[in-house]
Amino acid sequence: MKGIAILMTVFLMGMGVAHSATPTVQGVSSAAEQACEAQAAAKKLAGAAKTSFIGKCVKTAPAADGASAKATQCEKAAADKKLAGAAKNSFIQKCVKTDAATDKASQCEKAAADKKLAGAAKNSFIQKCVKTA
Repeated sequence: MKGIAILMTVFLMGMGVAHSATPTVQGVSSAAEQACEAQAAAKKLAGAAKTSFIGKCVKTAPAADGASAKATQCEKAAADKKLAGAAKNSFIQKCVKTDAATDKASQCEKAAADKKLAGAAKNSFIQKCVKTA
């Protein structure tokens, strides 16, 4: 009986150490994870559905705040169009990608204007700029 009590104590202590170490490992993406948790709560998800949603959400979470704003704008546009499910997800992905591409192109066009390029030189510069950006 004593042996079982000792084993249980060691096991529980080990679980406590593992549990206390978990937040530091998860702290890497805490901002994205918290945002995804909030979205899951708003959708009233639980169990496996919540875990799956948060996993996908964290993986696809934008790295920069500017990208986050674009995603929010795209989500609002999808809501305005009353899209749902796969159609909504596809629309949002395309919307964010095209916005990002537009930003790169506009930045490259601004750089070309700063260099006072025109014609074929401008077009060539913008193409190379967009590819490397």
